[in-house]
Amino acid sequence: MNTPDHKQSIDDHASAPTLDYSDDDGRPPTEEERATLQRIPGNIPWTAYTICIVEFAERASYFGCAAVFSNFIQRPLPPGGNGAGAPPPGTQLSAGALGLGLQAATAITKTFSFVAFALPILGGILADQRWGRFKTVCIGTALCAIAHVILVIAAIPSVIAGGHAIVPFIISIVILALGTGFIKPCIVPILSDQSAVKSEFIKTLPNGKKVIVDPSLSVQNMITIYCWSINFGTFFTLATSYSAKRVGYWLAFTIPGALFFIMPLGLILVNRRIVKVAPEGSALLDVFRMFRVIGFKGLLRGGDSWDVARPSKKQHLDTRKSRMITWDDEFVDEVRRTLRACRLFLLMPIYLVADVGLDNILVNQAASMTSNGAPNDLIQSFNALTLVFFTPFFQYVIWPFFHRMKIKTPPVRRMVAGYIISALGMVFGAVLQYRVYKTSPCGYSASTCSLKGSVSPISIWWQVPIPALEAIASICINYTSYEIAITMAPRRMKSLVFAIVLFMAALSSALVLIVSPTFVDPNLIWPFAALAVATTICGMFTWIFLRDMDDEYERVVSKGVSST
Repeated sequence: MNTPDHKQSIDDHASAPTLDYSDDDGRPPTEEERATLQRIPGNIPWTAYTICIVEFAERASYFGCAAVFSNFIQRPLPPGGNGAGAPPPGTQLSAGALGLGLQAATAITKTFSFVAFALPILGGILADQRWGRFKTVCIGTALCAIAHVILVIAAIPSVIAGGHAIVPFIISIVILALGTGFIKPCIVPILSDQSAVKSEFIKTLPNGKKVIVDPSLSVQNMITIYCWSINFGTFFTLATSYSAKRVGYWLAFTIPGALFFIMPLGLILVNRRIVKVAPEGSALLDVFRMFRVIGFKGLLRGGDSWDVARPSKKQHLDTRKSRMITWDDEFVDEVRRTLRACRLFLLMPIYLVADVGLDNILVNQAASMTSNGAPNDLIQSFNALTLVFFTPFFQYVIWPFFHRMKIKTPPVRRMVAGYIISALGMVFGAVLQYRVYKTSPCGYSASTCSLKGSVSPISIWWQVPIPALEAIASICINYTSYEIAITMAPRRMKSLVFAIVLFMAALSSALVLIVSPTFVDPNLIWPFAALAVATTICGMFTWIFLRDMDDEYERVVSKGVSST
């Protein structure tokens, strides 16, 4: 698939079959046209939509299981329940199985998250350097299929009752994390490989209007559809939460396991039609050699220090360093801008703690509130529900509205807005936890209260604004980080760079693990309050020190999305 002729058909937009040109179209826009003409994305091929369906199945199964892990680990089998983890009907009890407590649940689930988001570094390296992205996804798919089968075994009532569920449960989540580490870094790079638009050019619409076909909008469009599909998949946490509450964990784990098997079918369907980029084993090695040529002090200084690694300058190097240089000048620019872009990712772990790191606290908080039969882990689903609705709303209404009003929305501005919105969600969470303490019969021991009917009269539905605000922040922060990673990274290193973005989620899980011993009554207000302050500081820091990245991003887009 990756023949020179095929690569040329991708890079030369005049020959792209998905865009309907007139004879005068296909030229780069002038500076005046860049400032005045409307920008549109290129068409999206059917293979990209199929890959999004594949990712929907993978995320639906992953989050469908992960959503009920906390109760499964933390709470014991409910007294009077059916033995499968479901509580008696008509009670305020929550589903449970292992009974290991909140701190153990936080430690296990966050370790799982850390491994699942750290292993993409390995998966990205193998995809870019050895196996290729598509093959890496296929290997990850096989591993995840095995994990789902073992997970269902762990939830069989007789296994839980016999005290043996913990062993197959731990084995299954380890394999699931490994499989996820092979899948996640490859999907978005595979999507970007399907786009025929690599640089800006003029196109005339059927009504005679001239527009600019923008590669960044093409990538943004693909990422929007990708994110919409995974969040639609995440919405299946509703089904697993209610299954655990009403039937038991064997059903809660069987539903996502069954959904997962859509994934191999989709991969078989696109196998012969998808654009596959062959692995290039020297790319990562070239980066390390480049760093050796530049030297540690040169990397810290930046600026002209990078020029020493350019082939056009190697006559000034000694023979040993000169022999290391096997790349071109453009690759030096790509690696440099990728490292600069990574500065934007370094603050993301703080936001990600607010977005997903407090899930166990929210589940615990909900168990201290009036549920009227709703599962205490139900409200997490509103993060996905908000994203399902607002992802297309932002892409097709909000951002175009700003464009029509001549208001630019480059990456850094979007990320700053996301940090502010996230801070608002954390303020709401702190106030709500304070009210739960004040209205609970057990006061500041609300989550460990043993009194009969010992829940706050506040409804769990008051939690909805927290995941909703964090979801809107995700559109501004997470989606933008994906776009930056794909746009700024060299073509042969996209999986690795995307894995670096995912690794920020692993760091957030590590942060939660470090502070999780403090997640006990009466301290549960402080995680929300601290994150409200921290995300505000992140937004201010990003705007003050990193907003120059917007100009660099615009230069890259006008030149053409990396295709090296």
